[in-house]
Amino acid sequence: MARTNSTMQPLGTATPSFSLPDVVTGKTITPAWFIEKDALLVIFLCVHCPFVKHIQDELAKIGRDYAETGLGILAISSNDAVQYPDDGPEGLKAMAETLGFVFPVCYDESQDVARAFAAACTPDFFLYDAERKLVYRGQLDESRPKMDPPIPVTGASLRAAIDAVLKGEEVNPEQRASLGCNIKWKAE
Repeated sequence: MARTNSTMQPLGTATPSFSLPDVVTGKTITPAWFIEKDALLVIFLCVHCPFVKHIQDELAKIGRDYAETGLGILAISSNDAVQYPDDGPEGLKAMAETLGFVFPVCYDESQDVARAFAAACTPDFFLYDAERKLVYRGQLDESRPKMDPPIPVTGASLRAAIDAVLKGEEVNPEQRASLGCNIKWKAE
């Protein structure tokens, strides 16, 4: 595991195009899937990463808490499933079902979608407004695995950004990078 920070794409960056299969339903998910939503949260995650395991219950809670709002949520794993089989479609499906994710979970086999988003780590968060411009990229909250003393996982940083964008308010531009395991890129 290489500890990696998110790339902190420039705010205002447009949502990249994508078309990926949902590992649970088999449906093809594209930006049009979320056309009626006021905001879109894209989460890069995987099954095996200790940083994701540390926050996975909060991710499920965010999904439930915002299910009846204007927020669309999509989770994507782009890790090389040859080297990390748990991060492939079957492992992702089991994760989504076990945790009760209420949002699509997709596998980016080609890794092209991760490159388009400039995703660097798991977890990596990208929040877009109604015009699908990036308004938040950064951490879930201040908690990290194995902190001493531990800080509870609350999702405070991401939730503040989500709440602001859903209210039509400006998201605080002071944002701290997410920290996690590097995306496991395929060998060239």
